[in-house]
Amino acid sequence: DLAVGPTWGQPGVTVSVQGSLEDGRIIDSSLSRDPLQVELGKRQVIPGLEQSLLDMCVGEKRRAIIPPHLAYGKRGSPPTIPGDAVLRFEVELVSLSRASYWQKVVNEVLPLLCLGLVPALLGLIGYHLYRKASSPKLSKKKLKEEKKNKAKKK
Repeated sequence: DLAVGPTWGQPGVTVSVQGSLEDGRIIDSSLSRDPLQVELGKRQVIPGLEQSLLDMCVGEKRRAIIPPHLAYGKRGSPPTIPGDAVLRFEVELVSLSRASYWQKVVNEVLPLLCLGLVPALLGLIGYHLYRKASSPKLSKKKLKEEKKNKAKKK
């Protein structure tokens, strides 16, 4: 069963992480810089690390051992991480953050709106070009005659 914890359904978390290879070589650490801010579900970190963040409570520390298929796979991330590397992460959940109303609008509604607007604009441009191409064209001679007639009427 998948337990529901405090991070479940929270869009953002701030974590301190230190990642290493099986032999102990450190590959990444936020301990010497600001904690890492992650939006869950946005593929900002490797899948295994994101899964290890689920169900954590603020202040909780966790050790995660991440198999290659949930990390960098057969390719690795040269030169630091070899292929098929098992990674170890020490993780501490520093804080949770909820998306504000405007963050939700920008992240969820705006992309959908753009998906609708782009085809609509392309349709309007196509309609305009069609109307322009299908309207009767007057020759230069007829245009000059019409201008003279308009000038005479004034």
